[in-house]
This record gives sequence, structure tokens and C-alpha cells, in this order.
Amino acid sequence: MEAIAKLNNCPTSPRKMRLVVDLIRGERVEKALSILKFTNKEAAIRVQKLLLSAIKNWEAKNEGTSAEENQLFVKTVMVDGGRQLKRLRPAPQGRGYRIRKRSNHVTLIVDSKSTETTQN
Repeated sequence: MEAIAKLNNCPTSPRKMRLVVDLIRGERVEKALSILKFTNKEAAIRVQKLLLSAIKNWEAKNEGTSAEENQLFVKTVMVDGGRQLKRLRPAPQGRGYRIRKRSNHVTLIVDSKSTETTQN
């Protein structure tokens, strides 16, 4: 059983967010939380909150079982580009430089490792 958490229009560039997200992809939830806690990037705080939200979503979906008993792991994390705010900055000789303030959408899926293997 898997649970999904989404973060939309996060005001960080997708490239910077992917650096943090690549650290936790495929890891166990406990290890991923400790990695994010000690990562020295602003995006790590946002991803940590998103991961906690995904864990709570999983617990709400699977009532009666706790996340500690099952082997929860980060199944999928996707970072897509969001909207861009376009601004102008003054430049020499009356010109204007375009500044693109980027944002992103993050989708995080948490799943529990099943101990049973089904064979057909």
C-alpha cells in the first residue's frame, strides 16, 4: 500500500531541489529523515516536511498499523518545473536583463516493503 504527498509551486529552482531529492530516493524512511535533517540546504527542510506528510498519509490509509512496524521506504520522488515569474533587472545603457524566478512541483510516494512474494 502506498501513499502520496505533493508540494506545488515551491519557490526553489527544480535543479536545486533535485540535488536534495536524489539523496533520499529509494532509502528507508528513517534513514531519509536523518539525511534530510543534516543536509545543509534550504530545500531539505521542505522535502523533510513533505516526507513527514507522506508518512502521515500512509498511516491514515492503513489504520491499525504504524510506520515503525512496517518497512516504509521512499518509492518515487519526482521534481517537475512549476511556473516562472518573469522580472526585469536594470542593466547598463538602458537595457533590461530578464530574471526568471523558478518554482517546482514535488511528488513523493512512500510504500511499505511486503514480506510476501507473490509468484504466478
